[in-house]
Amino acid sequence: MSDTAMPRDIVLLVDDSPEALGFLTEALESSGFSVLIATSGQSALSIVDRITPDMILMDAVMPGMDGFDTCQRLKANPGMAQVPVIFMTGLTETEHVVHALGSGGVDYLTKPINIDELRARIRVHLTNARSAQSARVALDAAGRHLLAVKGNGSLHWSTPQATRLINSATGRDDGLDLLVRQIEGWMNGRDRPGFSRDAAFSFRHEGDGLTDGRKPGLLGSLQCAYLGAIGPDEYLFRVTVVGGRADNLVLRENFPLTMRESEVLMWIAKGKSNKDIGDILGLSSRTVNKHLEQIYVKLGVENRASAAVKAARVLHEV
Repeated sequence: MSDTAMPRDIVLLVDDSPEALGFLTEALESSGFSVLIATSGQSALSIVDRITPDMILMDAVMPGMDGFDTCQRLKANPGMAQVPVIFMTGLTETEHVVHALGSGGVDYLTKPINIDELRARIRVHLTNARSAQSARVALDAAGRHLLAVKGNGSLHWSTPQATRLINSATGRDDGLDLLVRQIEGWMNGRDRPGFSRDAAFSFRHEGDGLTDGRKPGLLGSLQCAYLGAIGPDEYLFRVTVVGGRADNLVLRENFPLTMRESEVLMWIAKGKSNKDIGDILGLSSRTVNKHLEQIYVKLGVENRASAAVKAARVLHEV
């Protein structure tokens, strides 16, 4: 198949040596890759702001910003988090190899570069990256509230549904960051004697935005369930909302609501939008609206503001 019919994988070469760039560019282009060239770390950062490569080959030792710092800067960009970085280095000491992998690289090659070995490693890491991306796309499409962290507890990835759920339940734009810090503490305690690695644990955040006259309290409660390791440095968690269950039951005791209707009304009373409620409960906006129609009828009100007031009044008395 011709190159015009099959998109070529894009490799970004980052090296300050003209000789190395010329040699590698010719070898990669003859192997069917499209090659972008950056002669410095800053140049690489500028390029990825415009184009997302499929693979990056990074020289470790460069003047100014070295390859390790450049890789860390690249990996801080969410759009670059899953792009494999292979380091090319003449440094073979263990500490340099560890530094390369610790800064976000997936592999390293020692100079002088063996082209056959380079091609083989590129193909392997491109295949792995695509498999991981396909799995995440499938998770996103399924609407699963999942996130993964690295062994040190730092965030590896999160499905959009999980991010929205966490931020909605906590009422904060940085809710995901807060939760990840608690997961980090949980991960760091896994080696303690008697620690239950399979135990779920709760994240609770004090809400500070209630406007219904109630005493500020728990705006949401999230529970993380550890599902296990899914990679060499990738640990999977499922996030669910468990907070407000008592409020939910109180509303059912006072109004002729179904379980789902009481959950919707509970979040209305806490000032959540239809979109937020849908994210928290895993419902479409259309389904939330249909529940609202039934809630209005059962409460004898005409709009969400009146429904929120009636619900808040009942909950405030508890």
